[in-house]
Amino acid sequence: MSYKHLTIERSDHIATITMNRPEALNALDRGLTRDMHMAIEELSGEFPDIRVVILTGAGRGFCSGADVMAQARGLTPSEPEPHDPLNSIPPLAPELQAMPQPVIAAVNGVAAGAGFSLAMASDIRVAAESSRYSVIFVKRSLVPDTGSSHSLPAVVGRGTAMEMALTGRVYDAAWAFERGLVNYVVPDDQVLAEARVLASEIANNPPLCVQSIKQLMHRTDRLAEVLPYEHDANTPSMNTADRREAVMSFVEKRDPVFVGR
Repeated sequence: MSYKHLTIERSDHIATITMNRPEALNALDRGLTRDMHMAIEELSGEFPDIRVVILTGAGRGFCSGADVMAQARGLTPSEPEPHDPLNSIPPLAPELQAMPQPVIAAVNGVAAGAGFSLAMASDIRVAAESSRYSVIFVKRSLVPDTGSSHSLPAVVGRGTAMEMALTGRVYDAAWAFERGLVNYVVPDDQVLAEARVLASEIANNPPLCVQSIKQLMHRTDRLAEVLPYEHDANTPSMNTADRREAVMSFVEKRDPVFVGR
């Protein structure tokens, strides 16, 4: 299958998905979101020939989250479009978790919002020294979604997760490693190579056993179960003045002013 917004490279039982919108720091617009859904389904069907999946981004970013510029266009009244599940970002996280193959996130730059959630939904994270991390949802008048309301505290603990979620701060790779958010921090030009070394080690183990280990580890960690709660938690701030201000201040490159309505 050919893709417009990502590439897939296969070698030695390892598949590397590279999100390919570098001009937008690989922000998830409809095109990339659809491609991600289809790539996950395609590679899931290639097990056990494909035994490990690496997820990374082209250019300077891993994934900066949902495309806010596209969200700003959506604030303008227009004819509603039919619902298409392939346009929905949140299910990408449980789909990554449900893959039979372990997923390694090679975080080569910024991982923010839903992009951060995709990194958290991966099984292992290899970080570039220049990588940055932000649960930026609150800055967009949103709660953490795409499963991160569950996956983040599961990895770093509730206190650190609350700090990240409530402040929306941007954290560096050293901070992320110290908190256990990432497994390794390596020089920028080695992040993909390091991920491939780790993937190769895993791929050389018995595939069915590796699959069972992943299923066992996630048995009580089903991201799909939290998506409705995330949606409900976002409902009070949807269509509010603060939600519009969050988006427009980003587009207009200014500090937001929130009023609580």
